[in-house]
Amino acid sequence: MNDNYTWGDTANSVAEIQKVVDKVRNEVQKVIIGQDDLIELIMVSVFAGGHVLLEGVPGVAKTLASKLLAQTLNVEFSRIQFTPDMMPSDVTGTSVYNMQSAAFNFNKGPVFSNMVLIDEINRAPAKTQASLFEVMEEKQVTVDGTTYPMDFPFMVIATQNPIEQEGTYKLPEAQLDRFLFRVQLAYPTLEQEQMILKRFRNDFSKRQVEQVKAVVNAQDVKKCQEIVEKIHIKDELLDYIAALTLNTRNNGDLFLGASPRASLAIMQASKAVAAINGRDFVTPDDIQYVAYPVLNHRIILTPEREMEGMDVRDVIKDIIAKVKVPR
Repeated sequence: MNDNYTWGDTANSVAEIQKVVDKVRNEVQKVIIGQDDLIELIMVSVFAGGHVLLEGVPGVAKTLASKLLAQTLNVEFSRIQFTPDMMPSDVTGTSVYNMQSAAFNFNKGPVFSNMVLIDEINRAPAKTQASLFEVMEEKQVTVDGTTYPMDFPFMVIATQNPIEQEGTYKLPEAQLDRFLFRVQLAYPTLEQEQMILKRFRNDFSKRQVEQVKAVVNAQDVKKCQEIVEKIHIKDELLDYIAALTLNTRNNGDLFLGASPRASLAIMQASKAVAAINGRDFVTPDDIQYVAYPVLNHRIILTPEREMEGMDVRDVIKDIIAKVKVPR
């Protein structure tokens, strides 16, 4: 693993963040073809300390991309397959009575990891979903009155299939609000599909996955987050973010607007995007780039607009077009 990054002042360290992203992207693209936005947005989430919800039909590399990114970050990885019969203790862990010591010992669940992939998150009922509220927001788990902090870094990447509804549960709004992004994955283009077939024509078992190496460690991730926090954002741009969020709350097309957590998410994500693009300051373009993945799962259309076939993307585009951009 190459972890010899030169961390200096903010301006110099931004160039190192670009190196980190380029190395991660190059490793992942040894296997994944396309999905450039997915890779970038997950890295933005890593640097902003957030969680990501991946939504797409089966077979578009949601799970594979998550596993490969964990490989490049050289952190602990765990995978939890959510099912309708899953209990909260299956996620967080449980206290087990020890006959020898006559005391209860806490056995940690699979959520105790650095990068946690939750496959088909919408297949578990509300009780199990609630077990994620504390750990996603506060990065800790409380069981039987004892609090167990998570190791750094901690990130949840969850997947869900938007088409198949049988045996699924609608995610609570409080759960959705804890995801920094919801990234909607599309099918590959014709050219990308052709490249996929050519890449794996002699590799049925996907041995190329083993070629993906770790290029970043936890200390580098920590340093990247510290640099992203220092990225400059003008007061006018903070006012712009607040105006965008406010427009979701008094919009006639929306039944539910975005919370203050959405404003914070846009600010944090736009800082990370600026750093990835080699700048130590945020621009309106950074804010507009992250606005859709930050807002699309936090707002709900009115029943009338939903029946008309309107999409939240149209509403967000309209809000961005309507709110005056600071100069």
